Parts: sequence; structure tokens; C-alpha cells
Amino acid sequence: MAATRNVMRAVRVFEFGGPEVLKLQSDVVIPDPKGNQVLIKVHACGVNPVETYIRSGSYARKPALPYTPGSDVAGVIEGVGEHVTAFKKGDRVFTTGTVSGGYAEYALAAADRVFPLSDKLDFKQGAAIGIPYWTAYRALFQKGRAKAGESVLVHGASGGVGIAACQIARACGLKVLGTAGTEEGMNMILRNGAHQAFNHREANYIDKIKECTGMKGVDIIIEMLSNVNLAADLQLLAHAGRVMVVGCRGPVEINPRDTMSKESSIIGVSLFLATEEERQECAAALLDGIAAGWLKPSVGSEYPLERVVKAHEDIINSSGARGKMVLLP
Repeated sequence: MAATRNVMRAVRVFEFGGPEVLKLQSDVVIPDPKGNQVLIKVHACGVNPVETYIRSGSYARKPALPYTPGSDVAGVIEGVGEHVTAFKKGDRVFTTGTVSGGYAEYALAAADRVFPLSDKLDFKQGAAIGIPYWTAYRALFQKGRAKAGESVLVHGASGGVGIAACQIARACGLKVLGTAGTEEGMNMILRNGAHQAFNHREANYIDKIKECTGMKGVDIIIEMLSNVNLAADLQLLAHAGRVMVVGCRGPVEINPRDTMSKESSIIGVSLFLATEEERQECAAALLDGIAAGWLKPSVGSEYPLERVVKAHEDIINSSGARGKMVLLP
């Protein structure tokens, strides 16, 4: 009789570096859930830009080598640890973090990072919730102190965090402006909550945004590429406006006087620094959004595990994001 299969395919990183350090292995032992852990059969895993920074070794957090990347998985509970009561085998779930890594056929996660996946959403949409929606909510409300009636510019709105920010801000009563680099991207953000969309590849797009706000500027900017846009963002802010730095790929030069003239703020956002209480606040708001029907992730490019190197190349170098990138084991 054949032995029970207890190994899986998983992506492993043995050294920090370029996308080529992502190695797909077929003999990785499937971990056992202990204590408050659950084992999930992965149907889809979100790919986030932060995973490319961690893989390159340039990020503040460096996992011990070797490791499997990936935190946002959606799938079905395969097994539970002895202390888990909230989930059982067969439950559809999504995660905001894993213990063993999500770029794999199975992933171990702490039960408090696992949530029921509504029948309204498929597994690919489930894999698009975690980091993007938690980050967008944190940027808007926990750090940006957004209020209904304020205006928000989502700069680079057609990717995972951008679409999440548009949906959340619109549902919470803000005036939502978004930028994208393609016609397709602009149409996507209009479908996902933006009142108006602008092409950030047009030379005069900043003037158009100013005109749209009656020249008073925007209250909040959610910024995905601050190394390119931060100086221009400061020109776009209203009095007491704030730029939320969600993404950055290098240094930038700004004139601090631009913050003085409007008493504006530049605020960094890091989901990894959220307290347990803040994470629970995010979860409550976002699960309500799923139930209400406004939280509907938009899935973009899909890659099998075999093409993980290409996925990491494309998420950094693509000409314009169109929804959330996912891996399908």
C-alpha cells in the first residue's frame, strides 16, 4: 500500500536576492498544526510588493533562511491544533498572516490570523483581502484619521491596496479621487468606488486634480510610490492635509517648507506595527464590509506556483496594476 503523501510543493528562499532566488520544491514536509494553529489547503495566495522587498533582503524585517514567502492565503481548513475551537476541517477561510508561508500547497496559520471566507467571495478574492485591505483601513483611519466628507486621493489606485482604499473610503463617505497609468486601470478604479479617475502619466494630471478640488486641495493622499510622488503630493494637499506613505522604492527630495505653508503631515504606514487591538478593529470593519457587500476584491494577474519568479518580476515592473495579483498552487 502506498504511503500517505506528507510532502507538498512550496516556494523556498535560501538566500536574499533577485526573483531568481525563489525556488519551487516538491518535497517540503507538510507541517502539523499545534496548539492554536490551523493547517489550510491553499487554493490561492496573494502576492504583495512587500514580499519582493523582504526577498531582496532590503526590508527592515528579515526572516530566518530558508523561508517560504506569502501571508495572504485563502483555502479550506485541513486540520486544527488541540486548542482551536473556532474552526473545523472543511471550513472556507482567508488569512492575514501565516506561520509557514503562503506560496505553497498547504500553509500553517495562527487561528487569530484566520477568518471565515464568505460564500459571496471566491478563493482568489479571499487571497486578495489580507495585507491590501488591512493596510488601506489602517492608512485611512488608524493613521490618517479620515472623516466622512473629507477628500482622499489614492495615488496608484488600480493595485491591491489602491482598490481596497477606494472601496473603503467610498463606503465610509469620503470623496474619492484615484490615479492609474492606463485607461483600463482608470475604468477599474471608477468601478471600485472612485468618484473621479486621473491618468498619472499625463503631464498635467496634477493641475486636473487641483481643478477637481476647486483649488483647495485634498485632505488625504494614500501614496503607493512616494519616492516618485511625494514632492508633488505636498503641492496637492489642503490645509492640515496628510500624505500616508504606503509604498516607497527609494529616496526622494522634498522641500519641508511645503509642509509648513499648510501645516500638513507626512505619515508612514506599516501594517507590521499594528497592535492586536488595531488588527481586531480592522477585522471588525472589514468583515462588516464583506457582509454589507461593498468589500469585493478585484483579482488581476494569476500565476501558477511554477511561475512565481515571473510574478515577482511583474509586480515591480508591470506597466500598470489591474487588481490583485494571486498565485494558484
